[in-house]
Amino acid sequence: YRDEILRPLVRPYAGAVGPGFLLMQDSARPHVAGVCQQFLQDKGIDAMDWPARSPDLNPIEHIWDIMSRSIHQCNVAPQTVQELADALVQETIRHLIRSMPRRCREVIQARGGHTHY
Repeated sequence: YRDEILRPLVRPYAGAVGPGFLLMQDSARPHVAGVCQQFLQDKGIDAMDWPARSPDLNPIEHIWDIMSRSIHQCNVAPQTVQELADALVQETIRHLIRSMPRRCREVIQARGGHTHY
């Protein structure tokens, strides 16, 4: 994960964004491995605190699910990134993003445990 994601992708992106960049990743084992945590610390990359048992906050998981279902419903699979983007319902994505404050409150109320998302 460090050599395939953090070093070649996250580090340059964090540098391009500049001060205030905050990495969002769940508590999957590669993300919390000591070598990865040390890499982030050494490079000055801050990561968002994430409840240990709750991957419920990241809307990308829901978007992956929506994309998968959209592709399976197509008679012809998308051939380009644009065709894939066109297959997504943008209002659904906006709804997921707007739901973040409520979802954060629910995770806090559940003390980091799972919610219905």
